[in-house]
Amino acid sequence: MLHLLRMIVLCAFFGLSSLGWNHFAAAQQPDGRVEIVLLNGTIHPGDGSEPSVGHVAIRDGRIVMVGSDSIPEADVRIDCSGMVISPGFIDLHNHSDDPILERDTRANINYLLQGCTTVVTGNCGMGPVDAGKYLDAIDQNGAGTHIAHLLPHGSLRSEVMGKGAGKPSVEQLEQMRALADKAMLDGVFGMSTGLIYVPGTLTETEELIEIAKVVSKHHGIYASHIRGEGAELVPSVQEAIRIGNEAGLPVHVSHFKASGNLYWGTLRLAVEQIEQARAQGMKVTADQYPYTASSTSLEATLLPSWSREGGRTALEERLKDAETAQRIRADVAKTLESASRIQLVSCKHNRRWIGRSIQEVAEEEKKAVVDLVLEIESHGGASVINFGMNEADMQMAMPLPWVATASDGGAKVPTSSQPHPRSFGTFPRKIGRYTIEQGVMPLSAAIRSATGLPAEILGLTDRGWLKQDMVADITVFDPQTFRDRATFDAPYLPPTGVRYVLVAGAFAVYDGQATGTLNGRSLRKASSK
Repeated sequence: MLHLLRMIVLCAFFGLSSLGWNHFAAAQQPDGRVEIVLLNGTIHPGDGSEPSVGHVAIRDGRIVMVGSDSIPEADVRIDCSGMVISPGFIDLHNHSDDPILERDTRANINYLLQGCTTVVTGNCGMGPVDAGKYLDAIDQNGAGTHIAHLLPHGSLRSEVMGKGAGKPSVEQLEQMRALADKAMLDGVFGMSTGLIYVPGTLTETEELIEIAKVVSKHHGIYASHIRGEGAELVPSVQEAIRIGNEAGLPVHVSHFKASGNLYWGTLRLAVEQIEQARAQGMKVTADQYPYTASSTSLEATLLPSWSREGGRTALEERLKDAETAQRIRADVAKTLESASRIQLVSCKHNRRWIGRSIQEVAEEEKKAVVDLVLEIESHGGASVINFGMNEADMQMAMPLPWVATASDGGAKVPTSSQPHPRSFGTFPRKIGRYTIEQGVMPLSAAIRSATGLPAEILGLTDRGWLKQDMVADITVFDPQTFRDRATFDAPYLPPTGVRYVLVAGAFAVYDGQATGTLNGRSLRKASSK
């Protein structure tokens, strides 16, 4: 018995695959015995219901018992007294498309330490179009978390038409529809758009509806970084609803917010539009990160969409033409009128400026802010953090029962860049800081927004809740210490309070430490054929 226990603990720490672990455990266990039992924890099942104190038992990567009945015989017993036992968190909006395939980041430790067991890639219209190849690569290499994927419309359109404007020909539209059909058959959960990015900015609504009809045939969702989050917020939400209505599929609005101080307060109008659609029977949902700053490229933040047609090379050529550059300058100056602090995440032109605002840099360089922006864009561009949202807007939307928690971040390790802290702090910030500390919403609702709700949105049926026969994706955290530490000045600080994370029944975090196991796999939607 002692030898068996030692072997199982070593398997957990050294990342034996779920197949190896399960076959080993199943071969050794008599009937009724389980591999792991989590004892005396406060169980939040993920459906928003009130918690209860009890035990969760795991065998062969599945949950075999949830409740307060007699404790089964177990090889590993974890005392969870005073801790919360929750389904593993599901991050609906993630940008780990490339990092999840790379050696240094495929373990996705910054998300495991937040309690995440599944992340969704292919967001904002960007990512791999050949979903089968991408998902196969994940399964070949393993990952720290599971990965679900969306077909990225922007990348799809670029593959067929490039990054130029114009309507697709009949043949091009049919090619995009065929690629969408293949992606759905390969297991993606829907299609995403990024309508502030080229070529999304150049795409007409009718084209999106036609491709969304293919996604609808396979019962997928339409997830959108909508066309505008400032002056165009309400019509952009209406466009997303129209696409869902005419194509016949659920709509999901990514990183729901009103951006730009001139538009603070208008998020309530967008909420009204969504709730009207929901009252009429449509499935419309959203996700949100608990920060009042967004992050994307400098060009998408400030430059007009017409100047970005054709991609970066075309943009830099336009900036070399004095007359065209002057037009761009005028548009940027107008956009800056409603802008708050814009901080550089990365900057190819001058790395010393990273972590500082463009306003501060312009003052130091004795330049107008708009001239500094064009200088940076003429030399490779930059990524930025835009402090453009309002705290009251964010807290108003946070408790809405159709708003899920999602980070908009990605798998990361520390580098010379200074990214948004959401990649290290989203879930403990929402649950620990806003819910437990500030009481913005009940804890059971906050946990549902990170578990059962995203599972419902994606159409997952085997995870997202603590129920018998579900996959054992589980997070155990201390509610007294579950807090984010990452800041805009120190974005790589890991959170505190996560004690154990199981990914398909294997310990990915044990007693607060990441084990390095790669038990995550691709999740593939069963599709109509």
